[in-house]
Amino acid sequence: MKMGSEICFLFVNVVLVAVSINKGVNCMNVSSGNTNLEDYTQFLLANGVARTPPMGWNSWNHFQCNIDERTIKTTADALVSTGLAALGYKYVNIDDCWGEETRDWKGSLRAKASTFPSGIKALADYVHSKGLKLGIYSDAGYSTCSKKMPGSLGHEEQDAKTFAEWGVDYLKYDNCYHDGSKPQDRYARMSYALRKVGRPILYSLCEWGQEYPAKWAGLYGNAWRTTGDIKDTWESAISIADQNDIWGRYAGPGRWNDPDMLEVGNGGMSLEEYRSHFSIWALMKAPLLIGCDVRSASHETLRILGNKEVIDVNQDPLGVQGRKIRAKDGLEIWAGSLSGEESCGGSVEQEWISGPYNRRMEGDWTFSR
Repeated sequence: MKMGSEICFLFVNVVLVAVSINKGVNCMNVSSGNTNLEDYTQFLLANGVARTPPMGWNSWNHFQCNIDERTIKTTADALVSTGLAALGYKYVNIDDCWGEETRDWKGSLRAKASTFPSGIKALADYVHSKGLKLGIYSDAGYSTCSKKMPGSLGHEEQDAKTFAEWGVDYLKYDNCYHDGSKPQDRYARMSYALRKVGRPILYSLCEWGQEYPAKWAGLYGNAWRTTGDIKDTWESAISIADQNDIWGRYAGPGRWNDPDMLEVGNGGMSLEEYRSHFSIWALMKAPLLIGCDVRSASHETLRILGNKEVIDVNQDPLGVQGRKIRAKDGLEIWAGSLSGEESCGGSVEQEWISGPYNRRMEGDWTFSR
């Protein structure tokens, strides 16, 4: 069955390319590298989250530090009113800059009074009232990457308890301004702290792929960044996809490679490039975290983000990351297994003229049994 034309890879002059898909292109290997199945079962499956890649929205790509509680509330409203929440976009994630520059007299993190005057607990209650979940941000260092608020290094148990008391459902944990110790140690400490709080919190490790977290992060969290930050360009998106691809065997239910948030709708790429960006992320079983301003998103942007057939590929319960199975003479073929003995794949043809990734690509998506 051929998927709808709106989810095909469509670039300037479209030529559809038939793709032959073989079942079992990739399989999850939970015991590769340093992974331990017992720890994996005790923590990741026990916390009950991220059985499929997380979906939602994150504030950083579009707003960076220019956030406040009204922005978060109205974004939650927009996820519901646009129908995106009904498609699975459940997490409303606050990134950096939500807190005061110093801790309170008890040593606890506190919301920035000028931008989040009601506090994070009240904001979580509002988001939950919409049937959504609230995410928050901290850092495995002494300061967050913005240098505008404290990190959680040395305060892991205190901060994990605070997040749970506030009703937080998702923690993005960054990697700036630390003490030089191994990320495995710093990320493990927050993992153990989260296990104690009695609340399931999706734990996303933002280590940027520097110490190959795919090999070890599955012991501690539900998702891990495999690359540096994405930029709103096609060159960045396809480069990151290629970097993420090599770690496919480490991903699976409860544990996902994260090539960073979506740029769809932020204006730096064409609609065709955004379609391709979204489709590749979906096939790779990446977390689908919207990075644009949903409140003012165009019809075309909402159509890309709301494509149910593409989302269904991403959310397939088998949880096998689609992989690049062939690359030759500018042609890439990506494919991956789905449940029910189905497969999905697509071809990407890139033409090189004066530089890499000239804006022309040909392709098609198919299912096969």
